Amino acid sequence: MSNKKADSHLGVARTVAALRARVSEWRRDGQTIAFAPTMGALHKGHLSLVTKGRAIADRTIASIFVNPAQFAAHEDLSTYPRNEAADCDLLQEAGCDLAYIPGADQMYPDGYQTSVAISELSQGLCGASRPHFFGGVATVVCKLLNQCRPDYAIFGEKDYQQLLIIRRMVRDLDMDVKIVGAPIVRESDGLAMSSRNAYLSADERAIAGKLNGALSEMAAALSTGEDVAQILSAGRADLAARGFDNIDYLDLRDAEDLALQTDGVVAKPARLLAAAMVGKTRLIDNLAVTPKD
Repeated sequence: MSNKKADSHLGVARTVAALRARVSEWRRDGQTIAFAPTMGALHKGHLSLVTKGRAIADRTIASIFVNPAQFAAHEDLSTYPRNEAADCDLLQEAGCDLAYIPGADQMYPDGYQTSVAISELSQGLCGASRPHFFGGVATVVCKLLNQCRPDYAIFGEKDYQQLLIIRRMVRDLDMDVKIVGAPIVRESDGLAMSSRNAYLSADERAIAGKLNGALSEMAAALSTGEDVAQILSAGRADLAARGFDNIDYLDLRDAEDLALQTDGVVAKPARLLAAAMVGKTRLIDNLAVTPKD
């Protein structure tokens, strides 16, 4: 576990060779490594991954790479927020040891042909409306883990389906890394922090802040033994009434394998997951639901 000061110098690596050279130095000194993958446009949620990494390992690496493989043609790849200098300043302040900032040529060189697919866990939820997404995520994360070779890799629970998919990939491919989940970091009104929140107008931001409150009420009702079908039906109507333009999904899923529960009462740990549009911005959130004692 690291006891470094938070103002330690941030190194930068832009190639796989430079990254592995630094990692090899730390390995020779017997140091452990935590890794936090990001797409930049950093906020407190990302920095919490660095903080968790510093708590469990001697060295922490954060990557910044806007991965084209997880964007469809109609999505916001070209407009996705980017500010490398500001991101590096934030990583420096958080005490990160190394920023890995590869170019597309490092991740997908000419002639690249390989992809990773996770079948069952990628179905439904975000995988239904974004069928390209999790293949792109799994592929780039697999590459990043192979390039970095960390002891720990830290992912936020806001992307809960993604977290389970990465855990399954690591298990299925016998990758020697422990996947660590980090709690969702929220704004004062409960909105889960996201780089895409910057797209929201003032009026849209006011609506977006209501998502977590609605989910919290639903999760509390489900945990007291109320009927799943009734709560989800009322919840969809409530979200629409609160101003959400389109509800992509509002599901109750098993916390371990994402099996769908549509009726009855909660009998084992579950997750209430939602995706909804506010204007042109897609928001996701989720909450744990515990069964009634």
